[in-house]
Amino acid sequence: MCDDPAMPPAVARALGEYRALLAEHGVTWGEDPISYVKSMATNAYLMRETTFWEVCDSMITKRYPGIPLEQTGQHLTELDMDEVVRNVLAGKVLDNLAALRLTADGVSIEARARAVLDGEPLRTTLLADSSREEPVTVLVDGRAHEIGPHGARLIAITSRSEVIVDGARVDLAALTRPAPAARLRVRAGFPCKWSVYGEDGHGWYPEGAPARRDYHLRPYFHGDDLVLDVPAEPLTVRVSRGMEYDSAEVSITPAAGEETLLALAPRRLYDAAALGWYGGDMHVHLNWAGDMVGTPEHAAAMQHGEDLHVLNLVAGNVSSMRVYDSEALEHWVGQDLPWSDDTHLARLGVEYRNDLLGHFYAFGVSAPPSRFHTGFLKTADWPPNSVACEELRGLGAVLGYSHPFHNPLSESDGPGRLPWQNRNCSSREIVADAALGLVDTLDVLSQSAVGTTAVVYRHLIGAGNRLAVTAGTDAMISFARRGNQSNPPGWERVYAQVDGPLSAESFAEAVRRGRTFGTTGPWLELLVAGHGPGSTLEVSPGDRVTITVGSIGPEVERLEIRTADGVLAEGPPGALTAELVVDDPTYVVAVAVGGSHERVFTGTGAYAHTSPVYLDVGGRHVAREQDIRWCLEWLDHTEAMLRQEGRFETPGQLGDHLDLIERAREVYRARLG
Repeated sequence: MCDDPAMPPAVARALGEYRALLAEHGVTWGEDPISYVKSMATNAYLMRETTFWEVCDSMITKRYPGIPLEQTGQHLTELDMDEVVRNVLAGKVLDNLAALRLTADGVSIEARARAVLDGEPLRTTLLADSSREEPVTVLVDGRAHEIGPHGARLIAITSRSEVIVDGARVDLAALTRPAPAARLRVRAGFPCKWSVYGEDGHGWYPEGAPARRDYHLRPYFHGDDLVLDVPAEPLTVRVSRGMEYDSAEVSITPAAGEETLLALAPRRLYDAAALGWYGGDMHVHLNWAGDMVGTPEHAAAMQHGEDLHVLNLVAGNVSSMRVYDSEALEHWVGQDLPWSDDTHLARLGVEYRNDLLGHFYAFGVSAPPSRFHTGFLKTADWPPNSVACEELRGLGAVLGYSHPFHNPLSESDGPGRLPWQNRNCSSREIVADAALGLVDTLDVLSQSAVGTTAVVYRHLIGAGNRLAVTAGTDAMISFARRGNQSNPPGWERVYAQVDGPLSAESFAEAVRRGRTFGTTGPWLELLVAGHGPGSTLEVSPGDRVTITVGSIGPEVERLEIRTADGVLAEGPPGALTAELVVDDPTYVVAVAVGGSHERVFTGTGAYAHTSPVYLDVGGRHVAREQDIRWCLEWLDHTEAMLRQEGRFETPGQLGDHLDLIERAREVYRARLG
């Protein structure tokens, strides 16, 4: 990659630095080991394991008997993550993790044997798992790894490694099985997402392609007319292309020593661009630490293979001062990235980050900002996020809070139901920034608690804030295996109805106007008296309006029509119609929900949510007292949190936050009138 003559020199140098960080530090790239950084070591092995937090809590309470459960998270960084992996797996052996069991009776290897072609070595990881009462040394290719009593260690090996325990060489034959080699050529006629795997689930990839796995643990790569070496054994080949297409799948057994051509293409379910709607992912990282280094070529292949219309690659930090991909932002800011075309637009943007106040994305920025983050490495939580909002707004950006909330919240809960005592990246400042008109959107669709975010969103718009629904996956191209983050970009999207040709400017304007819906896959259409999301209709008391909702997608199980007063109507997928008699100002949104499905790349199920159609009465916007008081209570919690949890160097820094909150209170109190 760094040898590509078309690569800007500063970007090439940065990618070289990232490779050096990966080689020296592993998946964390040497970032400050706060809780989410330390847990990176577990990502590749615990992608679908659901007991991670339960196991961590158990390990911490064993170390600190009697500790309240809500305080265990403060001690997560003290845990040995290799031991966490061992404890969560509880004896399970994975395709990418063999086990070296060290017991009082001896040594044994447990593994899911993986096929190797023509005797090629297998690269994998060994989990040294000791139940011994005394320490033990494991030598791997001459390097000593010390494992404490009842300890564990993750060690990178190959099937040809020399592993010595208790003075004897360990037989690694169980790791592999020989298989006759064949070649497979896959072709769809356009770029797609491909999965090629054997009966054991092991994936096969073209030369040079990262060994990626998605949320469903399927191996995948992108492109068209690709050749890959495979075993001459029964294989499953699956092809898809983002959410506007179905998937196609066949079983095939390639002939040994020959090249087999497989032509296979997915079926289109809907064509959004033909209707003037373009789908975007507002929050994607090219590099954010990881088990590999992301390159522009990777991003281009994924965007076209997923038929993702708009890709916002954000520069941002992890837990230290380095801002990844800032060099790329500096070079390409304000420009379409080189692989863009009429229906695929890629830009460099920003993720602004403070773990106490929240993170937000910026799309369509014309220049790099002066600041990307606050509060890391124990620096001050100052200035408020609002300062960065104002700067980025001045640079032409559309702004929205990302992965907003992570805990459950029902329609009847007050804000106090959410945790306010830790730095968990929740969007605590959103209620103030929304009141002051400093942000344009909320990522109702993200990798976090979508249901909770939808509840907060509806309180915000019910309180008189005009915010659009957007979607940002937080996909990380530099991670090949990391749950939702190793999904391809665009597994959730915001669709925006654009006037004229697609451009960064036309897409941004559609988002600002609220002509959007967010989705995990289903197409969702809302019309109120013939008008779509983002519209404001002036009606008189007693007027009756007709609302129609339509959906496309096999994953939808139920449709809802909601107003500021709650659910107006619900029914099965496909189409839903209702009549609304308007007495007071309100809004109308549509929601589609469903359970787990192969088209859904998250554990929360299928979901889609539109931006509102607003119904004004007598020139008055919706501003319900219940929602306004809910937002005021939120601001009270924000103030208490800042006083208790915030880090400030001077009283004036806290004062700036309190001034912001008071200005927001004045806005909400005025709406009560």
